[in-house]
Amino acid sequence: MGPKVFFPKDLKESNIDNFEHETVLDLIKQLPKSKVWHLALQPGMRQVGIFKNHKLAPQVQQTFLVELNESEDTLLANMKDTTRRNIRIAEGEVIVSNSPEHLKQLYQFQKETLSKKGLTPAYSFREMEQIMNACIAHDACRLWVAKEGKKIVAIVWQVWDTKCSYYFMGGQNPESNNYRAMSLLLWHTIKEAKKQGNILFDLEGSMDEGVERFFRNFGGERAMYMVLQKNKSFRWWVKKMIFK
Repeated sequence: MGPKVFFPKDLKESNIDNFEHETVLDLIKQLPKSKVWHLALQPGMRQVGIFKNHKLAPQVQQTFLVELNESEDTLLANMKDTTRRNIRIAEGEVIVSNSPEHLKQLYQFQKETLSKKGLTPAYSFREMEQIMNACIAHDACRLWVAKEGKKIVAIVWQVWDTKCSYYFMGGQNPESNNYRAMSLLLWHTIKEAKKQGNILFDLEGSMDEGVERFFRNFGGERAMYMVLQKNKSFRWWVKKMIFK
């Protein structure tokens, strides 16, 4: 998530950039020494120069942010026609529930999907479970599960802070051809984020062309964010080359 800078209420507009610059500079001095860094920042962080000066190479990635101050009707109207149609059809096909006990199923869906691309998950189920337990302890997540009868067809993991909800992770059953369920789950998650008072829904956009196209259809505004990387480990460099 990267640093989040909170500005004093009485700070002049002309001093905002300097305040952010000094705050980030102070924070970066506190970073522990490490040979490898991979840190995704929040959209809006602009202090590129500081990161480059500290040998953290910035790369630009994208996400989509849905502003939740609009009515549900307006949010739905902002979506692509086919997405709205898929949502309406899916409402008659699946039942949505918050079911964190199905976290292992989400991991399995992701594992099988990546396997078809010749990839493996970069995390273990145990790590997912630790994150889920922490989220539950802080009442900061839901695991939305779409079922067609007794069969799970899609899952979306939603997390949030005081202002923003995030599409943290999701997966579709590789054995199901119900592609509409994922659209319904995301719409359900957006509505829940609005109900609990979040002002933004972050679709955690992807640089993958297919995933990016899917997220783009939900009417959010494209936003850029930086990913900072550093690698001074020969062992890690070799590993990346092998599993590229």
